[in-house]
Amino acid sequence: MTFTPVLRSEWIKARSLPSLNGILVLLFVVTVGLSLLGSATLAHEEKGTADFDPVLLSFFGINFGQVIAIAFGAACAAGPYRDNGMRVWLTAVSRRGRLYSANLAVIGALTFAAGLATGVICLLAGRPLIGDGAIGLDDPVGWRAVLGCAVYLTLMALMAAGVATLLRSSAATMGVLIPLVLMLSFALGDVTRGGSVAEFLPDRAGRQVLVYDPTGVLGPWTGLAVTACWAAAAIGVGWMALRRRDS
Repeated sequence: MTFTPVLRSEWIKARSLPSLNGILVLLFVVTVGLSLLGSATLAHEEKGTADFDPVLLSFFGINFGQVIAIAFGAACAAGPYRDNGMRVWLTAVSRRGRLYSANLAVIGALTFAAGLATGVICLLAGRPLIGDGAIGLDDPVGWRAVLGCAVYLTLMALMAAGVATLLRSSAATMGVLIPLVLMLSFALGDVTRGGSVAEFLPDRAGRQVLVYDPTGVLGPWTGLAVTACWAAAAIGVGWMALRRRDS
């Protein structure tokens, strides 16, 4: 079977499962909703201080949206392993690399689309709540943040897909990655002088693109490149597990 029908089958599978559609809707609703809440409540407190960052406020909800992106990638990749379902897929598609690539392509495309819509709404809807100092799509930083939001969420979903292929469980994947993005980076940021170690964790590095004027070692795009390296490493580990182990 060539790559195109495999890709089409993965697309149909992902789009026909209500649970996966629900995760993407939740990604949009939670990220936008909490971003608007953060813009409304924090803008007046931080305005006029050194902590005021209109981009960071507009995308406040990304702290929670990234968790949902991880859940989406893990669910898509680990789902076929339930009830020995992967045996059916490998019977139909004997080339494991082709199946793995198609799965990743669908995960990436769906997450990117959801992330792009999320980024646009976060930026535009948060603008009147932030007031003076807010930026929009007429500012290059606004476009950078919107695109960066989509790319960042996509990379987190792909990283989760790689780990889920290794662990064959979405719950186990969440158990590994959620502490990484919610606990470890904050802990290292508190105890590491200058935050140099924490800056290279996937969440800290990738979210540099959502800061108006990033400081530190990494810039907006180099930070995303670091997150991409984490995702590539996870995908590579997942591929080795899929290639070597029985279904």
